[in-house]
Amino acid sequence: MKAVILSGSALLWLSGSIAGAQVQITPSKDRIAISIDGNPYGDFLFGPDVWKPYVWPLKSASGKIVVRQFPMVQDVAGEPHDHNHQRGLWFAHGDVNGFDFWDTDPLNKPNPKYGKIRVTKVVSTKSGAKQGSFTVDMDWLDPDGALLLTEARTMVFHSDPQLRIIDVDITLTPKQKVVFGDTKEGTFGIRLAMPLQENKSGHMVNAEGAQGEKAVWGKPSPWVDYSGTLDDEKLGIAIFDHPANPRHPVRWHSRAYGLFAANPFGLKDFTGDKSQDGAFTVEPPKTLRFRYRVVIHPGDATSAGIAAMYRKWAQ
Repeated sequence: MKAVILSGSALLWLSGSIAGAQVQITPSKDRIAISIDGNPYGDFLFGPDVWKPYVWPLKSASGKIVVRQFPMVQDVAGEPHDHNHQRGLWFAHGDVNGFDFWDTDPLNKPNPKYGKIRVTKVVSTKSGAKQGSFTVDMDWLDPDGALLLTEARTMVFHSDPQLRIIDVDITLTPKQKVVFGDTKEGTFGIRLAMPLQENKSGHMVNAEGAQGEKAVWGKPSPWVDYSGTLDDEKLGIAIFDHPANPRHPVRWHSRAYGLFAANPFGLKDFTGDKSQDGAFTVEPPKTLRFRYRVVIHPGDATSAGIAAMYRKWAQ
């Protein structure tokens, strides 16, 4: 068991290890490192220059990096350098009380509307034979540093011979009246490696069997799978939306260029009907809880049995 407590600029950490752990979770000053089956998997990054914490990279069980490497790595041949704020796996939203937590990035031009998500405490970490996890507390701050809401997030990483599974459990607690505005720019997102993009080898399909960006983008569905060929291996990534999540089944901001995101607050952009309003208001003492599962698998949605996997998880 490991614990890290951050208090202002001070950080104290105590670490130990579980003998024989195959999923090792190791905290340090600005990240939490995840190792699976003896190999580095990725880091949960939250240093002072990080505007919204993210996990990077994500890998398949075969060790291939399934997310875009830019801007953390600058020289990957053929990688697009657009949307530098789309890093690894993250949770944020483009309109929270009028402030933007989605488009934020140190490489972006300064914007007086940018909010910041700051880790305040690493509550716990746990390593284990088949899974490892960590829990962190975060503050969502407006540009003046005022606290809009707190986030408690637990992430669980699973070891499996064929799969890499990540469970994400998020509870948002408002500290004042908070309005999540209706925008397509959200919310639980992944930016895929270039070869997996739909405009390369990638293929999107949702739970209803709709295929491709034009049929999947903006539509409600309990899951979407995005698969393609990466270094001669057929691989896919599925995101599951839990039945208990607000506004399940969620709408999808999933693009041919590799953005893959579940957005519970977008409506008018997705439907094209500007008279609709998908804004969501929450006030103390109420909370919002979101649960997602990410499955990185060989093959496509059909061969991997994603539909059955979702049904089992949803129960």
